[in-house]
Formats: sequence, C-alpha cells, structure tokens
Amino acid sequence: MIWTIELASHLDDAPWPATKEELIDYAVRTGAPVQVIQNLEELEDSDEPYESIEEIWPDYPTDEDFFFEDDKEY
Repeated sequence: MIWTIELASHLDDAPWPATKEELIDYAVRTGAPVQVIQNLEELEDSDEPYESIEEIWPDYPTDEDFFFEDDKEY
C-alpha cells in the first residue's frame, strides 16, 4: 500500500468516520484512481470505523507540517 498526497486527497471529503467498505464505495462513486481503491482494499477489516485519513496513513501531512516557520521572529 503506497499513499501519496495526491492519492490521499481523493479522500479529503469522504464521509468520516467511515468503514473500509464505505470508503471503497465513496472512492468508486467519486471516480478516485484505481490505486486509491486498491490501497483501501488492503486495509485490515475492522468493526470500528476510521475517523480520518490519519488512521489510514499515519504520515499524512497536516497544515502544521507546512507552516513550521510561522512562529519565527524576524
């Protein structure tokens, strides 16, 4: 399973929290690339829904990752 920012972005508007099956259905209905669907199919089956993309891809970059120098004084 390989995630990129581009692939993960197809799940930005997913109906969180969502089960594996709901995420696959969402990806198919929205025309996400085949790689997104394949990645979702590789997830472990779980009774608990996923709360966000971070539970699927722990390294998903957040806004904080891009604004690391905002607190610097010049």
